[in-house]
Amino acid sequence: MTAQDIPTKGTRLPRDARRTQLLGAAREVFVAQGYHAAAMDEIAERAGVSKPVLYQHFPGKRDLYLALLDEHTEQLVGAVRLALTSTRDNKQRVAATLDAYFRFIDTESEAFRLIVESDLTNDPDVSTIIDRVTRQCSSLFAEVIGQDTGLAHEEAELLGVALAGMAQVSAQYWLQTGRAVPQDAAGRLLAQLCWRGIRGFPRNEPADPSPHPPHSPGSRAGTGNGTGALLDSPPAVPPTVPPAVPPAG
Repeated sequence: MTAQDIPTKGTRLPRDARRTQLLGAAREVFVAQGYHAAAMDEIAERAGVSKPVLYQHFPGKRDLYLALLDEHTEQLVGAVRLALTSTRDNKQRVAATLDAYFRFIDTESEAFRLIVESDLTNDPDVSTIIDRVTRQCSSLFAEVIGQDTGLAHEEAELLGVALAGMAQVSAQYWLQTGRAVPQDAAGRLLAQLCWRGIRGFPRNEPADPSPHPPHSPGSRAGTGNGTGALLDSPPAVPPTVPPAVPPAG
């Protein structure tokens, strides 16, 4: 919500609508000035309300800041969760997740800046909320990786942290450098990089209950192709035996 969308003083709103309005005004002020320089007077003025109305919803500036951080981190984690569950095809899943991440940052750049560029990270409650983004996104990635590959929990968690960290740092750089690469292209580039690594882990397919004959192609071990299928070796060709030559009489 921008300043142009905010009603003038005296306009009565339902409590939830007023809270959303106040959070929108606070986000603009916090992003522009940082936590320490922001003032409740300015937030109330930006929202078009009196200070008593602002304090009815939020007892202090820190409470307002924490509520804002909590709301935006939930939005980002929710977008990632939705993308991961949108398909069972892993290549499309990776693309959807990176697209959701960059799309959120593109449309909610102020919210993302508030999360990753906070000047109040020495506050334990602020640090907990900010760390929750990486932790929850990592856990979502790790759950899918563990289910699909059969890797140990600790190994899947490590890969999940790597993916979440790459997405966050890359997106932050993309935003700070003025979106030099279009949003859809940026997400696609990261998705291609992620997929090249992830597809190297064989899928954790259920075992085939019917045994194969000793010399059938399915019984031979092959090399993983990234989808869980095995590359079969060609069947052995028996050697050609030359015909016997009768002795000269």
